[in-house]
Amino acid sequence: MKYFLPFAIAGAVLSGGAVALPPAPAPEEASIAFADHGSIQNWRADGDDAIYVQGNGRQWYRATLMSPCPELPFAEALGFETRGTGSFDRYATLIVRGQRCPLQSLVRSGPPPRKTAKPKS
Repeated sequence: MKYFLPFAIAGAVLSGGAVALPPAPAPEEASIAFADHGSIQNWRADGDDAIYVQGNGRQWYRATLMSPCPELPFAEALGFETRGTGSFDRYATLIVRGQRCPLQSLVRSGPPPRKTAKPKS
């Protein structure tokens, strides 16, 4: 009986059938401590629905917003509202040109992708 599953999967793959794999686990939610005391060192918008934030120790995080924040790609400054906890986490809010943009999630990530240079015409 213990050999039945691998042969069933191999048979499905060989016969062109689709094999359903379990979904990958969601990344663990993160938190940037002391955000209200300057622990956020850098940030970069990722379109109008996400942002990369760099905390102390040069660790990057990616925050996904609950809904698009149209002014985010053009913002020169941001506000980070931590709601009294002092930590920037999934319950925080970005303030972009007076607009409140609540977060949906905050997870550890690598640095933001580099911007590609446009060819000169």
